[in-house]
This record gives sequence, structure tokens and C-alpha cells, in this order.
Amino acid sequence: MNVVHERDADWFRGIYARHYQDVVRYGLRRLGGIAAAEELAQEVFLVAWRRRWEVPARTLPWLYGVGRRLLANHWRAERAAPPVLAAGEMPEVDRHDGIARLVDVRTALARLSDDDQEILRLVGWEQLSMSEAAQVVGCGTATAKVRLHRARRRLVALLREQPAAAPVRIGGTR
Repeated sequence: MNVVHERDADWFRGIYARHYQDVVRYGLRRLGGIAAAEELAQEVFLVAWRRRWEVPARTLPWLYGVGRRLLANHWRAERAAPPVLAAGEMPEVDRHDGIARLVDVRTALARLSDDDQEILRLVGWEQLSMSEAAQVVGCGTATAKVRLHRARRRLVALLREQPAAAPVRIGGTR
């Protein structure tokens, strides 16, 4: 029988309070719905609790890595790709509207490989440093930098293919 020590419970309450919203946002950006994102966060923190002796001091990248693997397992099991708007589902908007640019970026992003999407999201959306993003995807920092550079280049090329696309700057590295 496992005995839960108070320091374990305190540790867990601390990481939960610090990182729950970050993990929910991570899920929301990949799943599109709050209920699914919260369910993912619950699963991530369940894994953190079960593996509490293995969690590194830099907890958030580790939690994102758990979330990434849980999502990959889910999509494999469901034999479905991550949810993406199909071309016919794109809302009609004025090309000069900021929403149109967001739709353009999301459409181009959806055309990239899963690995390209993930490195761009980790650095751009989740605001992770290169070393943290590298930890999430399971590679070295130098490799992550190369992957990010190539993913950005491919994304910009896709954006340039779209009609009336305004120039886009895709974030910097930390």
C-alpha cells in the first residue's frame, strides 16, 4: 500500500496551482474545446502524480511532453488527425481583417507536418525557450533550433502561396 506523504501532496498542489492553466491552454490550442482541454489537463496531472518521483525541477516542459504523448496516443487510437478546419469550413471574412490573417496562418499551419506544427506552437504559442521546447519534443537544443528554423521557412512559404497574404513575421527565439 502506498502512503501519501504530506510533502508529496504539497508538491502536487504547488505544481497544479502553477501550471494547470498553462496545460489547459496547451490542450485548448490543439483540441479546440475547453472540455477536451480540461480532460487532457486532468490526464497530464494524473501522470504527474503517478510519476512524481521522476518529474524534473523544470516541470512545465515535462508536463507539455506528457500532454504531447497523451494526444499522440489518443489520435493514434482514434485513427484521426488533430482537428483542423477544412477549406470549405473557413469563415468568410474581409482579407484586410486581422481575423483573415489568423485564418491564413491556421490554414498554412495545418498543412505542415505534425513535427513542424508542434515546434512552432511550443515556441510561438506556449512561449517556451528553445531548451524547453527541445525537452518537450525529445531532442537537443541545437536540433530544436534547426527544426524551428525549417518549420518557420516552410510556414512562410505556405503563407506566400495564399492570395493577398500580407507579410508575416513568425516570432523570435529566446
